[in-house]
Amino acid sequence: MLGWELPPHNSGGLGVACFQLCKSLAKNNVDIEFVLPYKTDQENDFMKIHSTTPMNYTKLKHHLNVYDGANYLSTHAVTSEQLNYENYVASKAQEKEYDIIHAHDWLTFRAAMKAKQATNLPLIVHVHSIESDRSGGESGNPMIRDIERLGLMMADKVIAVSQMTKESIAREYDIPLEKISVVHNSIDVDELGELDNDNVYEYIELLKSNGYKVVTNVGRLTIQKNITGLLYAAKDVVDILPKTLFLIVGDGDQYHELISLSAELGILQNVIFAGFQRGKKWRDAFGIADLFVMPSVSEPFGITPLEAINYGTPSLISYQSGVSEIYKNCLKVDFWDKDEMVNKIVGFLRNEGLAKTMRQMATEEIMSMTWDKSAKATIKEYSKHKKVLA
Repeated sequence: MLGWELPPHNSGGLGVACFQLCKSLAKNNVDIEFVLPYKTDQENDFMKIHSTTPMNYTKLKHHLNVYDGANYLSTHAVTSEQLNYENYVASKAQEKEYDIIHAHDWLTFRAAMKAKQATNLPLIVHVHSIESDRSGGESGNPMIRDIERLGLMMADKVIAVSQMTKESIAREYDIPLEKISVVHNSIDVDELGELDNDNVYEYIELLKSNGYKVVTNVGRLTIQKNITGLLYAAKDVVDILPKTLFLIVGDGDQYHELISLSAELGILQNVIFAGFQRGKKWRDAFGIADLFVMPSVSEPFGITPLEAINYGTPSLISYQSGVSEIYKNCLKVDFWDKDEMVNKIVGFLRNEGLAKTMRQMATEEIMSMTWDKSAKATIKEYSKHKKVLA
């Protein structure tokens, strides 16, 4: 298994998805050796982790973030960091009898292809996003697109995290639809931790006691996530409901741009930028919200709405997200439709009955979602390709 990050060293949802999938695969008798491109002392009882370099995660992230694309990466950054990784992987793959090479997203594809060439093992590439997603619908970095195209072509099977991603892969790279299977991500509520009685956002709690409502977004501050669109909608929401706060939790290349935009729109007093958070501060951001909004331009899956309802907060999500294919008890809107986004936010905040009903039904819905289903679907794909070993 080849991946670029695992919690607690992760910038977003990819590492979480890899970790939870591996945990459930192990429960179903899959023996996993996971290769990371940075040094870690992380230990677990369900898979073996290999580190390819003494470089720590912070330094690696500075050079080459798993989510970087578009104009943010140099050829040197990609090739130098990936070269160490791919040489290690190709060597490791030949040390013993493996059954499958399973690679997650473009940063591992070169190593996966090199290992496949050295061993003739079946290669499954697992696509959590493609370059056009990360660049907000644009073509993005041509070097990354070339890596994605080659990896997808050389793979024996492609796993996409949503039907939307499957169709994007076929459209962008001319990969036959029959080569691509959909395995949706899921959620493990037992892993998320619980809320306690003391929310760290005391200032927001004080404002809520004075009649304010809170809309929260948790995610990377990049063009893909459409926080710009959310802020334009927030301006109209605040005009209608002045006692509305928008809590933005996350970091990214748009951080300072979004603060400036809030000031230009005259809503800076209604928008709180909390930065990247983990643990209690992350949980409390969901817990204090009345509504969670994920307005992404292109979200291959998007696990945060499921995390939000685990803490009692219903969601408004864009139709342009993979999670919208399986999450029914939430509000949905096209990412570009600002007026409809405003209407649904305002309507929800005014309607306590709707909030209560959505909270109850959505909570029941996520109880039926498990990573075990995702793992069994993945194992089914493994079993189809064992014949390649002959």
